[in-house]
Amino acid sequence: MTAASESIPPTLELYGARTGNCLRAAIGLSEAGLQYRVHHIDLRREEQRSQAHLALNPAGKVPVLVARRSPDAPALVITQSSAILFYADEQAPGSLLPPHGSTDRIKVLEAFFYFTSDVIAANGAAFNLHQKGHTDAADLLTRRCLSAIVASERFLSEAGFMGSDGFSIADIAGFTIISAVAGNLPWERLPRLAAWHDRIGRRPAIREGMRAFD
Repeated sequence: MTAASESIPPTLELYGARTGNCLRAAIGLSEAGLQYRVHHIDLRREEQRSQAHLALNPAGKVPVLVARRSPDAPALVITQSSAILFYADEQAPGSLLPPHGSTDRIKVLEAFFYFTSDVIAANGAAFNLHQKGHTDAADLLTRRCLSAIVASERFLSEAGFMGSDGFSIADIAGFTIISAVAGNLPWERLPRLAAWHDRIGRRPAIREGMRAFD
């Protein structure tokens, strides 16, 4: 690949549905100022298991981001929402992550992985258990997820962002999962988190990403 072709912005196609992982991917691309085309995958009709989609992601899951430098160039296919966020920052350095080597970057990653592992993963497991009729186990994980969200207020910086003084992937991860369970949170006990959630929700790119799969 020549230097000239590397300077051409890739064509981005995002395959997904209105799930938390897909919304995080869409928000990340929007916040990075990247243009992308959305392909709606109907999960109820199991379009994620179609041959066309399995050719992109053999796991049969969403989101999937396909990036091409030209119609004839090999496609870069990314099948994990977190990896899509990192890719978006690589395309627009500094838009979603503080600089390499900075303390702020470490703090942002700490908050980001807290949300993805302690909150989002627990919520996803609770949903799957509930679908299979394991109500008690699902309720236990749901309570754990909500408790972790309450505790996440400690990651807010004085500037009002998760982990650092600027907007980042930690804010994206936190906003999407907290929005999904907002009705179950004790907001009267979380004034800083409530103020953060309200302010982040007004960002134009957040609104754009949240509407991507409507």
